[in-house]
Amino acid sequence: MHVHLIGVCGTGMGALAGLLRAAGHRVTGSDRAFYPPMGPALARWGVETIEGYDPGNLEPPPDLVVVGNVCRPDHPEARAAIDRGIPYASFPGALAAQFLEARRPLVVAGTHGKTTTSTLLAYLLDRVGLDPGMLLGGVPVDFDTSFALGHEGGPFVVEGDEYDSAFFEKTPKLWQYRAEAAILTSLEHDHIDIYPDASSYRAAFETFVEGLPEDGVLVAWAGRAEVREVAARARCRVVFYALSTDDVGDVSPTWVAAPIAPHGELTPFELFVGGSATRTVMSPLSGHHNVLNATAAIALAAEACGAPLDRLLEALRSFGGVRRRQELRGVADGVRVYDDFAHHPTAVRVTLDGLRARHPEGRLIAVFEPRSATASRNLHQAEYPPAFGAADLTVLAPVGRPEIASDERLDVVAVAAAIEAAGGRALAPESHDAMLAQLADEARPGDTVVMMSNGAFGDAHARLLARLATR
Repeated sequence: MHVHLIGVCGTGMGALAGLLRAAGHRVTGSDRAFYPPMGPALARWGVETIEGYDPGNLEPPPDLVVVGNVCRPDHPEARAAIDRGIPYASFPGALAAQFLEARRPLVVAGTHGKTTTSTLLAYLLDRVGLDPGMLLGGVPVDFDTSFALGHEGGPFVVEGDEYDSAFFEKTPKLWQYRAEAAILTSLEHDHIDIYPDASSYRAAFETFVEGLPEDGVLVAWAGRAEVREVAARARCRVVFYALSTDDVGDVSPTWVAAPIAPHGELTPFELFVGGSATRTVMSPLSGHHNVLNATAAIALAAEACGAPLDRLLEALRSFGGVRRRQELRGVADGVRVYDDFAHHPTAVRVTLDGLRARHPEGRLIAVFEPRSATASRNLHQAEYPPAFGAADLTVLAPVGRPEIASDERLDVVAVAAAIEAAGGRALAPESHDAMLAQLADEARPGDTVVMMSNGAFGDAHARLLARLATR
């Protein structure tokens, strides 16, 4: 079969292209440009790439056209495919139809932690010999690719994105994945561009949970009331997990993690299952939020796949993590520079708390670029200042979406002022160049700098490391 993907350089679309090639199909893909890392990766996987969008890219007609959600209704290629009667599908629709019918989909859903938790789940299942398929939203350290076929009838791990599927299919991607088992990590209003209020956002997860089969299982975080309430709508068995310090309402979590003080580069915790202690678990991931992510992945692997607990706990210690999730990009002149995807206030807070615990020595410098549709708006104007509480210095880059109207845009100068008023230090430089100059002047040996954005951040990490190395 010949499959053509429009917008193939997106993280998910590129992984789907690789998956289709692995299944033996001829795959072509178009996009505006093919920059690293995805451009070279597509070539390596055998995907035929076409720069630019044009109806002529559909000659001769492919058997299937996959339309990325970057496309609008007037997109020249998408419009041509539809008008000519060529079979077409959204990214999640194609994934479900081509791969998930013959496998057991395990879907990781929630506002926070999806990429880390789904990658860890795939890693654990692989290490205990279950040969999982996967399609992940990040770049795993432990695998050559973010996709794998796995074997028919076996588990297939999918990161359950709640964003919409395509302009002709305005439904959450995760609804199409036919989940047999799932994790629900958290619930906080996000993606304001498609979910105008908290109730519409929550409804996406309610419908997902209600669709789980009666013989399935839902592993849900007990530490947030909204998650408990949504989980109550499931027809299947619900297994709760939590930290020992969480307020779990009226539920009794089966899986409970009790964090212990960090031990070098490892984060230890005691794990209790059904009220019984198991052992001290050593995780390479920092922060209490990653203790939760690890507990969720271990619980689903055991509950849904029957994976032996002792082997899961042993495998966790060697997990390499995910690119752009507390990823150490380098050390220059004694300054550690991390990259992280955090953009929601909660994600910012837990990321900083985790790095502060990992590196108690030296100062923690938080650098934040508001770039997502939600972060760029003033929806969380009041929540951002306290989210930076663990940082000794906060540097706020210009909003990454200047096209947003000023009365809707996040006011980074006001966020900086609020941090200062609470006793912290904050800067709001007018440009990336000014930001890098200030960071190079401020950072001292022993400090930790974490640069947070859900975009490329203008390669600020490498540019800062270069400045530090030559000062």
